[in-house]
Amino acid sequence: MQGSLVDVRKVENDFTLGKVKLRRLDFPSGKSLKEPVQAYAAFGKLSEAKDNVILVCHALTGSHLVTGEKVEGLPEPWWKDMVGPGKALDTSRYCVICFNVLGSPYGSTSPISINPDTQRPYAMEFPVLSVRDLVYAQRKALDQLGIKRLKAVVGGSLGGMQALEWAVSFPEMVERAVVIAAPAHLYPQAIALNEVQRQAIYSDPKWKGGNYTPDDPPRKGLSVARMLAMITYRSEQCFSKRWMRKIQDGNPMDWSGRFCVESYLHYHGEEIVRRFDANCYIYLTRTMDLHDVGEGRGGTQEALSRFSGKDLLAVGITSDMLFPNWQVEEISFLASKAGVRACYDEIESDDGHDAFLTDQNQLDDIIRSFWKKTNLN
Repeated sequence: MQGSLVDVRKVENDFTLGKVKLRRLDFPSGKSLKEPVQAYAAFGKLSEAKDNVILVCHALTGSHLVTGEKVEGLPEPWWKDMVGPGKALDTSRYCVICFNVLGSPYGSTSPISINPDTQRPYAMEFPVLSVRDLVYAQRKALDQLGIKRLKAVVGGSLGGMQALEWAVSFPEMVERAVVIAAPAHLYPQAIALNEVQRQAIYSDPKWKGGNYTPDDPPRKGLSVARMLAMITYRSEQCFSKRWMRKIQDGNPMDWSGRFCVESYLHYHGEEIVRRFDANCYIYLTRTMDLHDVGEGRGGTQEALSRFSGKDLLAVGITSDMLFPNWQVEEISFLASKAGVRACYDEIESDDGHDAFLTDQNQLDDIIRSFWKKTNLN
């Protein structure tokens, strides 16, 4: 499986954007892709021995642009207070790398990419991939970059699922793992919420079975899907504290006005349409549904035993309704029983699932403590 680096460029000092292209990828799920491309960003200087890498994994609609300045065509950086010189993910000491996951529209091969067999966008002919498949692809890309060891793998939400899968799939490569706001496997309620979001997209007449054109996508369907998602990303405490029953403008009694919480949902629905693709959203929510670190490995505890003797931190969020803190703490409990040096900590926040993005100072402290405990050097 030979590969080549393409479009490697320096954006600023110690900030690289690049792409890794392979001839073919055959995934653990049995699916395959011809000529897949994975976009990545690297922050900090890679050591001569290439042994100072921390891998960060992004969430559902995030990108590989973890920190730094805005780059055209990519969403805003999402972990600026976590990644940089002197921060928990210290780019003055480590090279922090993040891949844009396969299936995402920000540079990696996805449903909007051209299928080399048909010379048309993949659309719904794109293969359904599991989190395990995404991690396998990232491992192949790191091989092409000459990186054989990772000081740590860190991620939140879908990124946390990847971090856990990395620890179990490639324990010989990963020294420590940080799993934030993510379960060992998706529970039925989260799958149900994802399905309702997909149905919102399917029901938009402009979806056309996935064969829409870039200039006329199913905007309404994707917007409604994101509105539902935003409810699960926050908490009742958050909504009540920010707005309670405050009205944005007009009068809801005659449909001339909205409650503030309604305006918040509409804003985020409109925002996702401007920067994301509907088919990519469909595929990546299904990828999350398929997440199960214990599948084919004798269950979660047996799977985690592969990481025995290594260090793992699971971080829950007190107000998370999407992946409740007990689901995250379960990872630490089962990992400890499996011989992993596992520990659990929590972000205390009313911001719900999104607290791993909004309460970065608290998370910074938690991860620094874990680094000290595990003698990261």
